[in-house]
Amino acid sequence: MATYLDAILERHRVEAASDSRPIEALALEAAEAPPTRGFRSALATVDGLGVIAEVKRRSPSKGDLFAGLEPAVLAGDYERGGATCLSVLTDTESFGGSADDLRSASAGCSLPVLRKDFTVAERDVYDARIIGADAVLLIAAALDDRELRDFHALASELGLDVLVEIHDEAELERAHAVGATLIGVNQRDLVTFEVDHDRAVRMAKLFPDDVVCVAESGVRGPDDAAALAAAGYDAVLVGESLVTSGDPAGAVASLRTAAGNRG
Repeated sequence: MATYLDAILERHRVEAASDSRPIEALALEAAEAPPTRGFRSALATVDGLGVIAEVKRRSPSKGDLFAGLEPAVLAGDYERGGATCLSVLTDTESFGGSADDLRSASAGCSLPVLRKDFTVAERDVYDARIIGADAVLLIAAALDDRELRDFHALASELGLDVLVEIHDEAELERAHAVGATLIGVNQRDLVTFEVDHDRAVRMAKLFPDDVVCVAESGVRGPDDAAALAAAGYDAVLVGESLVTSGDPAGAVASLRTAAGNRG
C-alpha cells in the first residue's frame, strides 16, 4: 500500500536526480562551516527528559498550524522555556519550511538544531551542514541499507550528529547495524498516518544503554512526556502541540516539569 511518505520521497528523489551541483564544491563549502553545537551531547547530558522543540509551520494532514510563524522568535521562546534542542522542518511543499527557517531559528537561540527533512542523497547531507544544522535526520523506512550506512557515515565525517528514525524492531536492528547512537521512535504510522501512543513505550525496553533514545510524534502534553520519561526515553521531539499552544515557552516548561526535571 502506498503511503503519504512514498509521494514525498518520490518528489525528493526526482529533485535529487536533477541536482547537478558538484560534490567537490559542496564538500569545500561544508568544510568551511562553523563548528557544530553538539546535538547528541546536549540530549545525553540534560537533567531529566530533554525536549527537542520543533519549528513547524504546517502538516500534510492538518494544514497550517501557526500563521505568521517567525522562526527566530519561536526558537527564542523555546529556549526560554527550557528546550534542549531544536528541530526545524525544511521541506517546503508538504510542511511549508525552508533552509531560511533553519538559518533564522539557529540564529535566534544557542540551541543545537536538527534539520528535519527527507534525506535521500549525499547532497542533502552536505546541505544540512552548509545551512547550519548540527544534526541530520535519516528515516530508516525511506532508505535502503546502503543509503542508511553511507549517509550516516558521511554525516559523521562532516561533524553532524545523526538522528535515525525508526518505527519497529526490524528498523531498530538496521539502525544498530550502521552504528547509530541517537535513535528516534516515530509513533506515527506511515500507512494510516495515525499515531500509536503506545509504540514508543513498547519499544523502549529494546534500546541498549549507549543509545540516546527519542520519542517522536504524538506527544500531546505533560502526561505523555511523563509516561515517556518513565519508560526510559532521554528526550521527546514535539512540534504540533507546541506551535499551536499559544505559549511556546510555557508549553516547553510544562513538558520539562512534568517529566521530573529540575530546570
